[in-house]
Amino acid sequence: MSQHQANISESITFYGAGAMAEAIVKGLISKSVVQAGNITMLNRSNSQRLEELQRLYGIKVSNNADLLPGILQNSPIIVLAIKPKDAAEVLRSLGPLLSADTLIVSVIAGLTIRTIQDLLGRKQPVARTMPNTSSSIGLGATGIAYSKEIDDRQRQTVTALFGAVGTVTVVEEEKLEILTGISGSGPAYIYYMMEAMMAAGIRGGLTPQQCRELTVQTVLGAARMVQLTGEEPSALRAKVTSPNGSTQAAIETLDKGEFFETVIAAVARCAERSKEMGAALKEGIS
Repeated sequence: MSQHQANISESITFYGAGAMAEAIVKGLISKSVVQAGNITMLNRSNSQRLEELQRLYGIKVSNNADLLPGILQNSPIIVLAIKPKDAAEVLRSLGPLLSADTLIVSVIAGLTIRTIQDLLGRKQPVARTMPNTSSSIGLGATGIAYSKEIDDRQRQTVTALFGAVGTVTVVEEEKLEILTGISGSGPAYIYYMMEAMMAAGIRGGLTPQQCRELTVQTVLGAARMVQLTGEEPSALRAKVTSPNGSTQAAIETLDKGEFFETVIAAVARCAERSKEMGAALKEGIS
């Protein structure tokens, strides 16, 4: 995914001002994809949070219920970064305010394009996205599925939005769950592996600080090796694993614990749980 994306000249409204919305805004501004004056962030009540965001990024903010409809009506791009439980109410009130070509970008977990359009009461152009938390440092991985109403220019806009905080992968909507299992929740699996490596070091007599530095650098280095060499992880692993050596002994121990299949099962269960939560959300709304 190339990083020299087109700039976005239209104004963008973020409905919701949480961590993910902030991560995207921070990326857009630091990469000059969007001018700060073209970004508005809305939330229901937390004025302190909005003032902080305005101070940090120089964007427009509002939580004035009277001004809200006007802001949304005049915004060609609306990014929905609200909690799933608030989605139904927000989408129902949003529907009547939209123009035919207003682009809706959803960062709401579990809410399908179909449900979003049903709640809006119109076949709006919708991009459903699944970013991950590494977006906050510009190293995110975001999966995107598009409704068939989206045109090429809108696709470019969405790619530019999330390209500002990392890489972008476009998939069919039914593949978003498995993508969630890999990149959406994936950082947590890596953190868990890191916890275990650090615990092993501490039990072996290293200081917590030493264990932390060694583990962090090792994980960072391994990811960069795959990225920079273009080699398969299996090939790089083979290079580190000499026959009957200490690395081979470690890998054999992981295999005894069904490490490989356990990770696959974890990704599959995450995807399945994601699907269940989406179904429950839809149930709760209808």
